[in-house]
Amino acid sequence: MNTKGKAFKYGDHVDTDVIIPARYLNTSSHAELAMHCMEDIDKDYIKQVKKGDVIVAGDNFGCGSSREHAPIAIKESGAGCVIANSFARIFFRNAINTGLPILECPAAVKGISAGDSVEVDFDTGVIKNLTKNETYQAQP
Repeated sequence: MNTKGKAFKYGDHVDTDVIIPARYLNTSSHAELAMHCMEDIDKDYIKQVKKGDVIVAGDNFGCGSSREHAPIAIKESGAGCVIANSFARIFFRNAINTGLPILECPAAVKGISAGDSVEVDFDTGVIKNLTKNETYQAQP
């Protein structure tokens, strides 16, 4: 399985409250959650994201509360995966539970810029930055 798309780049400690703000947690609709994904950190994300796009972030992605709504919102928004230096433990487990692909790869985080075209091979863990013609290997 693979994904290919544009990179959306964020910093360290992106918490679940900015991934999906608490004011939208009263819905069980995955589509409605997706409509508000990342809006408190990037108002343009939901207007620009396309199926297969990649979220790239620094340390401790998904910190904060233990809601499964965060990986659900990301997955339902169309993002093909999240690449980060590291993930908060509960977000990591919730991503697995909800089927959101996540990869830890500090080299990719350092090398990928917002807007770069990125391709990910989940079987091998190879991440290609097509814009810069660079290849990275995700941590096992």
